[in-house]
Amino acid sequence: MSKASVSQEVIKALTESFFSGDLMPGHRLPSERQLSEELGVSRSAVRDAIQSLGLLGILDIRQGDGTYLRGTTGSEFLPTVIEWGLFLGEQRLMDLVEARQQLEIVMAGFAASRHTEEELATIKKALDAMSEAAISSEDFVERDIEFHFAIADAASNSALRDVLSSITGLLRAWMARSIRAAGETRSSYLEHAEIFEAIASGDSRGARAAMRRHLEKAERRLRATLKERPSEAEPAVSSDERPKDQR
Repeated sequence: MSKASVSQEVIKALTESFFSGDLMPGHRLPSERQLSEELGVSRSAVRDAIQSLGLLGILDIRQGDGTYLRGTTGSEFLPTVIEWGLFLGEQRLMDLVEARQQLEIVMAGFAASRHTEEELATIKKALDAMSEAAISSEDFVERDIEFHFAIADAASNSALRDVLSSITGLLRAWMARSIRAAGETRSSYLEHAEIFEAIASGDSRGARAAMRRHLEKAERRLRATLKERPSEAEPAVSSDERPKDQR
């Protein structure tokens, strides 16, 4: 397993601990060494995961004092995060993509087992809007985001939704760029349709798998977009691409 994959598994384990209530806001995390032993991974993998979650504002890393779970919601730290979000380097950008994958896979499974008929109708409405907007990449990205937030609402976990809101605010400009560059709105729509079908049928495992496939393809599109830019340059973001709180 690659170092990135191990770090991803650590992120998953930590976020599950946070949202299950095993670790409460304001409490200190176990040491890197203890987490390394408990999870059976290297300390560097633990360190990378903690840095990624610190980047998102989920963890408060205090030099010489340890790492603490912040006692704020995603909406409270969103404005601060957005201040530097437009200038992320490639590695930090991919850290956010990795965190988003874990969040959305979990939420897709929750949505399949927890959705109400009204929430399912909202997801379907967003999917239909994606189909209609497939000829315009700008409109398509907006409808894409609405689809994912409709799933987040159906997952019935406000903490997960808050974090997704923050991550989406940071990734929005890059989502738009990768969709425009790839020109694959139709194939992306079909990926979302698979997610919807699994959620509608109450298939949690299928919903997680469909979401994973979609986000892995989205990551490949993003990586292709990143290769096309000068390595030292950061995205120049137009006013209509600036991140917003989607809640």
